[in-house]
Amino acid sequence: MNNKKIQMSRMWKYFIEATVAIIKEDGINQVTIRKVADRAGYNSATIYNYFGEVSHLIFFASMKLLKDYTEEVTVTMENGQTYLEKYMLAWECFCRHSFQQPAIFHAVFIMDLGDHPEKMIERYYEMYPSELINIPEELKPILFERSMTKRGKSLLQSAAKEGLIDESRVDSLNEMTNLLWQGMLTNILNNRLDYSLEEAEVNTLKYIGQMVETAMTNEIKS
Repeated sequence: MNNKKIQMSRMWKYFIEATVAIIKEDGINQVTIRKVADRAGYNSATIYNYFGEVSHLIFFASMKLLKDYTEEVTVTMENGQTYLEKYMLAWECFCRHSFQQPAIFHAVFIMDLGDHPEKMIERYYEMYPSELINIPEELKPILFERSMTKRGKSLLQSAAKEGLIDESRVDSLNEMTNLLWQGMLTNILNNRLDYSLEEAEVNTLKYIGQMVETAMTNEIKS
């Protein structure tokens, strides 16, 4: 890496770290280009040399704040003996972390980032390659997918190949579980829940389990 690229990488990380600090101290809704610039000690125009808009800063900072989840879900999924077990374990971990940090997960998985958001994930791991060291090769393609639809579908397709769920139900099951999670996350973000976050997690996993059961092959059900 030449000196120019090293300098650009250093500046890029500097602005991300400033954004992370603002999120931790004031909340994700308080992030602005001006605040990040002031925090980093530069003017706002300099930030635009590295990031197209404030949503990109928020996305990269939120990816940084997802590190604990990424590490935990990797270890958790290794405990699954089948892809269907891995799928359910992944949802358990995902619900627990996302309901505790709804704004962060919304920024990473739902917020509008414009065209080609997957390239932003690639950019993130180019800047922080050490975060991939302990990730099994089979899970890396999932991490590089921002789309919840594509993330879940890859595991369900593997479960179908194992003969655990009906292949014809993969798409509908994938869509229903994602819509369920999005709906629950939206309720949490908008303070629309009539019960605790722990109950939200239990209920969401219960409903996902019921959906999975309906998609199982007859051989497994019997």
